[in-house]
Amino acid sequence: MSAPEAAADSTHPLDNPVRAALTGPHARFAERRGRILRYPVDVAPWVALPDAPEAGDWADAAALVGPGGAVSITAFREPPPDDWETFFHIDGVQLVDAGVATEPCPGAVRLGPADVPEMLALVERTRPGPFLPRTVELGTYLGVRREGTLVAMAGERMLLPGWSEISAVCTDESVRGQGLGTGLVRAVAHEIKERGDTPFLHAAAANTGAVRLYESMGFALRRRTSFLGALAPARPSDGPSPSGGERPAVAAR
Repeated sequence: MSAPEAAADSTHPLDNPVRAALTGPHARFAERRGRILRYPVDVAPWVALPDAPEAGDWADAAALVGPGGAVSITAFREPPPDDWETFFHIDGVQLVDAGVATEPCPGAVRLGPADVPEMLALVERTRPGPFLPRTVELGTYLGVRREGTLVAMAGERMLLPGWSEISAVCTDESVRGQGLGTGLVRAVAHEIKERGDTPFLHAAAANTGAVRLYESMGFALRRRTSFLGALAPARPSDGPSPSGGERPAVAAR
């Protein structure tokens, strides 16, 4: 499906990617209350709301994250209720493969749970976006080491039917300008396409340098979107979920 065709299809999985992931290939990670889904808090910060959330859905979201708990939403469309506190609102873009030339990355190594301390340290230095202790479980992560130190990585985050999101693209300042990030993105995209899926990614609209780089690699704008972070009311809601959901087992923080 071309980018224009995908943009015209309001039921496309990329229109609400967290929901498509957690009701599809990533269903094993899903924590649910009513119509609200989320990843465990040590895996990814994203919460999925219905396309048109009602008051009961926001009540379920508050119950799921707990009093004062945070929700991070992709494909943000409507503001939360007045008793929620917004702590970030970022304009973003969603880019899809429109002819990315892919190839393995020489020298890249696969990263796994044993590498998480190094991955978290690299993320802390480079700030590519959310990466948590169990994010590595979401898909393939590749990295490059120099003199034993992890200096660049990229991997997969949301996995949807037929689509896989490239994320956590970061390069240490000491090796920037050497093409390591580009090589790793091409390598991750190569693995995605080898299994028959299509790579996509998100970026902040204000990060024009990164957007231009991705477009030069063969990614194309599918749509503009927004990301929202909000805190649930500090006072817990009373009573059972209006949607009939149950509280999930909460992952360790």
